[in-house]
Amino acid sequence: MERHVLSVLVRNSSGVLTRVSGLFARRGFNIDSLTVGRTENTEISRMTIALMGNEDALEQFKKQLNKLEDVLRVHELKSEYSVYRELVLIKVQASAEKRGAINEVVKIFRSKIIDVAHNTVTIELTGDDSKINALIELMEDYGIVEIVRTGITALERGDKNITDYGEYFN
Repeated sequence: MERHVLSVLVRNSSGVLTRVSGLFARRGFNIDSLTVGRTENTEISRMTIALMGNEDALEQFKKQLNKLEDVLRVHELKSEYSVYRELVLIKVQASAEKRGAINEVVKIFRSKIIDVAHNTVTIELTGDDSKINALIELMEDYGIVEIVRTGITALERGDKNITDYGEYFN
């Protein structure tokens, strides 16, 4: 099984997220990550859905998604033609003696410390999956208190955009 990332344009209406996620549940798909936000058009939102599956199951799922009333467009974003990013916040134990070393790692990853408390620091990093996982692995040595990840958000590289692929479905 391989990871697939779908970009889905939907009407910005009540219950659309429930209908899309319900479709996954009814079909036995597990969503690895799901991000949703408004687009340049306030009446339309973009969902970025990451999931694992084979090509046949993915095609079936895309067809089912296209049948939903509020779904306007479904497009798979292939990694070689797209930019994937994720945001992570990591709260790490940080005594006064360890803060200098943690700060050096933060600089190497071009991330930043966004909060400092007596015993912890909170780090913000935006990047691809491998960069985020590498920072998490290094921070484990200091003692991770909490982690939150946004999930993948993605756009196709270059001049193309999701509206270049024909008419909207609805």
